[in-house]
Amino acid sequence: MSSSKTSWLLGTLLISILCFVSWKHSIIDVRGAFLLVGRGLLLLGLSTLMVSYFYPRLRSLFSSNTRSTSEYSEEEEAKQRQKQAREELQEKHSEKAFSYQESVLRPRQESSMRKKEKRFYRMTGESWKLTDGEQLGEGESLGQSAHGDVDGTPNQEAVRRRKLPESATRLHPKPEVPPQKRVRMLNDSSGKDVVRVALRCPSGRTIHRRFLKSDSSSVLLDWLLKTGYHPAVYTLCTTYPRQPLIIGKDISMGDAGILTHTVLNVEGKDPSTT
Repeated sequence: MSSSKTSWLLGTLLISILCFVSWKHSIIDVRGAFLLVGRGLLLLGLSTLMVSYFYPRLRSLFSSNTRSTSEYSEEEEAKQRQKQAREELQEKHSEKAFSYQESVLRPRQESSMRKKEKRFYRMTGESWKLTDGEQLGEGESLGQSAHGDVDGTPNQEAVRRRKLPESATRLHPKPEVPPQKRVRMLNDSSGKDVVRVALRCPSGRTIHRRFLKSDSSSVLLDWLLKTGYHPAVYTLCTTYPRQPLIIGKDISMGDAGILTHTVLNVEGKDPSTT
């Protein structure tokens, strides 16, 4: 600001000197000189006023243009830096997510799938699918490998490899057919040696069957078991007097007291006696 004032003072002084020198060597009188000086001062004031009015505005205009250009360039640089920072941050997050998926999520998913697969195969009875298994030809004996050294076509070698062990090809002897039990059919014409026994069951039904007096009384227990009542839980009792029937392999029907047509009751055993 001081430099501009100094320049204006110097300019005014030079103009005054120029006017004085021009008046000294001219033919203008004093009145014309004062008029010339007044006009010069008026022109100088007008020029000063115009310069003081327009110069700040022109300066602000040019400075605003340069400032807007610089601000625009700074904003572009800031946007570029922000964009680059966002891209770098996104890349870091992507790498972290990928490493987390590979190291944590995928092993968990594989472990969960293996557990579900094992549970499924156990429930379906296909646990053999969980084993690694063996390739064909593995685990063969040295004898089979020695046979493999013998010259032959690939088909013959495959046949030798597929040969079943002797334990699988050996014919097992047929099981002996148990002899059929001899069933004696008793008819009414058997005479006095035949007795009819009526078995009265707890369900209310009555079953009839004929026996020989010479038969063992233990056949009554077989008959009781065949009827559906186990001898360990049920026993045979006479109707009168009401008492358990004496049964044994060495005791015949006649010795047990079954001499005529007899009715026997099926009753449960007393737990205190068993």
